[in-house]
Amino acid sequence: MVEAYRRLASRFDFIILEGAGSISELNLKKTDLVNLGLAKRLRVPVLLTADIDRGGVFASIVGTFQLLDEAERPLVRSFAINRFRGDATLFAGGVTMLEERTGAACVGVFPYLPNVPLDAEDGMSLEGQASGQSSVDSGIGIVALPHISNLTDFRLIPDARRISRPLEKQFELVIVPGTKNTLGDLEWLHATGIAAWILEQHAGGARILGICGGYQMLGEQVEDPFGMESDRGCVAGLGLLPGRTTLAAEKITRRVHATTPSGVGFEAYEIHLGITTRDVSMAPFAVLADGTLDGCRSRRVTGTYLHGAIEDPGVLGELLGHPVKATIDRERVFEALADWFDANVNWNRFEELYLCS
Repeated sequence: MVEAYRRLASRFDFIILEGAGSISELNLKKTDLVNLGLAKRLRVPVLLTADIDRGGVFASIVGTFQLLDEAERPLVRSFAINRFRGDATLFAGGVTMLEERTGAACVGVFPYLPNVPLDAEDGMSLEGQASGQSSVDSGIGIVALPHISNLTDFRLIPDARRISRPLEKQFELVIVPGTKNTLGDLEWLHATGIAAWILEQHAGGARILGICGGYQMLGEQVEDPFGMESDRGCVAGLGLLPGRTTLAAEKITRRVHATTPSGVGFEAYEIHLGITTRDVSMAPFAVLADGTLDGCRSRRVTGTYLHGAIEDPGVLGELLGHPVKATIDRERVFEALADWFDANVNWNRFEELYLCS
């Protein structure tokens, strides 16, 4: 992880490292890689952000600072209050109390920002969506793998059903998404009966799409000779695509431009372990700008390593066989966030604490 940071630091002037959860989980400090554990290794300044909309913001901020050890405290230079509803001037006294209690500065009280859709954490957007339940019958199902990843792939299909058990409904498209553990989730598919259900869906006329780890699962088998994910060694795939995957010792990560066989150009990225063999006679999912062939298409089954592909309306429309409209203007979202931050941050304090050191 430190080496990844150094590679980025050699290319960019500023890097923002996003944490995950609390920075003061005492029982996890010895193995922490995503919060202060990494910050301490790199000696970088930290901004603590508290969600006041959840309640308990005083206990959260003061308690967090109280639990910091001597090496951590100098790194956490300030805090921010996020998702504030109402008149922020009414909270001025609260800011003063927090600064006195923590000895740290507040860089801003940021108001709740409605109508600006943000991507959820992997797995978080599945909460509250019961298997097989949806207010809109989209005809699309996404298999809710235990280690599901890259949920941003599904921005254009927010009404897709999350599948965690076999359902009687016949779907138009079933998607096996990316995963942080291909072999473990492949075994889960077999154990839950969803693997057999996917085969039944295909036999009934559904299109099947596998993305990244999902693509690997659609093949004949996945091998892990280096024990990158487990000591399982090898797990049988669903057999919907010819070819096998061997997990490699190093991960492939790159951004690409690709074009589908029908001529739809799009931006995407790869982030995966392993190499999948493909029958050269099969049509690829897409051709990369360097001429490399990605994935394959066969018998209403498509596999690809390209995350972000079906975030493009043209690519998703090609897979579904009908036009798809973009539901979110991402540039508008980013511009709105930038304006919101600019309007509410104490720039003098922020620059002094984070940009001038």
